[in-house]
Amino acid sequence: MENFFNYISKPLTPEDVDVWFRVNNMIPEKMELYSDFAHSLNIMILETYLGENELPNETKITMSENDNKNHFDWCWNKILDNFKREGIGFNNNGEHYDYFNEFFDEVFYKQKDEKVKTSIGKFFKELFNVKKSFTKSDIDMVSAIYKVLDKNLKK
Repeated sequence: MENFFNYISKPLTPEDVDVWFRVNNMIPEKMELYSDFAHSLNIMILETYLGENELPNETKITMSENDNKNHFDWCWNKILDNFKREGIGFNNNGEHYDYFNEFFDEVFYKQKDEKVKTSIGKFFKELFNVKKSFTKSDIDMVSAIYKVLDKNLKK
């Protein structure tokens, strides 16, 4: 139990984080790019979703799983097009699509708590903040996202 607690809460030294980034060839400029990608996708999903609203006395629109999947795919394609216009191409499908699709399906589309849905942006901001202290859990998550996006970045 102590190992798990340390994994999720004990900060790594800045030197250990720097070594981890260098060993895994994680470039600060690409960290910023991938942070922008995650933020852009999150904003697109938040701003265009027409699903449930838990306020009383308002008409509630119920979205099916298929509607949610179509919404995610529309947002995904829109973000890929936006980045492509800036000269940054990503593959349409791959591990990066699977990762973000599953993430948003669980943390946004299936989430009943509106606070959780609206905190996704803060999560990504903190996760990609290279100036903060990282835990082993943080570094594993940011590394996973970095690697799947890097693998699908058109060079």
